[in-house]
Amino acid sequence: MRVLVTGAAGMIGRKLTARLIRDGALKGQPISHLALADVLAPDKPSASGPDVSAATVDLAAPGAAAQIVAARPDVIFHLAAIVSGEAELDLDKGYRVNFDGTRALLEAIRAAGNYRPTVVFASSLAVFGAPFPDAIDDDFQLTPLTSYGTQKAMCELMLADYTRREIVAGVGIRLPTIVVRPGKPNKAASGFFSSIIREPLAGSEAVLPVDESVRHWFASPRSAVGFLVHAASLPRETLGTRINLTMPGVCCTVGEEIDALKRVAGAKFAARIRREPDPLVARIVSGWPRRFDTRRAKELGFACEAGFDEIIRAHIDDELGGRIPG
Repeated sequence: MRVLVTGAAGMIGRKLTARLIRDGALKGQPISHLALADVLAPDKPSASGPDVSAATVDLAAPGAAAQIVAARPDVIFHLAAIVSGEAELDLDKGYRVNFDGTRALLEAIRAAGNYRPTVVFASSLAVFGAPFPDAIDDDFQLTPLTSYGTQKAMCELMLADYTRREIVAGVGIRLPTIVVRPGKPNKAASGFFSSIIREPLAGSEAVLPVDESVRHWFASPRSAVGFLVHAASLPRETLGTRINLTMPGVCCTVGEEIDALKRVAGAKFAARIRREPDPLVARIVSGWPRRFDTRRAKELGFACEAGFDEIIRAHIDDELGGRIPG
């Protein structure tokens, strides 16, 4: 089994890499080679396990996608993308990275000939746009209200078409907002959902740019990796023509997120959150969906945390050594 991860230098890419190396197998088969690709040099893990290679690649550059597909990986996890805030501020970059890079990858697979890998695409809830029903199911129309959401929706449709034409066996998974993200804040408009937990636990102040009544859909990095691995393992006939799925998540408000922090760690941590409204972030977030009906994904075996307290505990276990700082 040969596996390729694009966007491997990103947070989810690194955690997926660690999971694949730890498991040593995918779809019930040993992983013989794991290829990591990103515009930034991915770190090659030092742990023993499958043979690992790393390449610095811009998928949208001529010939780059063909270079990483030349080894004919059996499974491709396509995570490479720029985040929502950056895609909204830089239209050209967003389309080049998020759409052109995806098309180049699919075209490289088609050009390889006589080859049909499984492609797991990391999509987003941003493919949906207001007005929303109380709970959005997989049949709700894609009407994105941001450039990022539009780019992801275009990729979902393209993946479905290349799957219909039997060029790839695709599955698109619409990830919830992933929290708590470790490391430094990025340019994602959703970044504050993580920072209001991560920074207080690290002893720093966090800025909250939206009202506490804002409601959203969450899952942990641990669950995100689980979604990806499970998606790669689904039998091809299971999905039929409806290959894009919304993943399960935890629905709660920012205020409920802060209440969970108080329950898990204590009120002194929540006191480190400073309210500072940001109209741009508030506008972007107001166009995002809030609640989903994910029965189909659950029936297919996808699962995540039961509540936000579990998401915080997962962050403490995975990033803080299982201990709440003093």
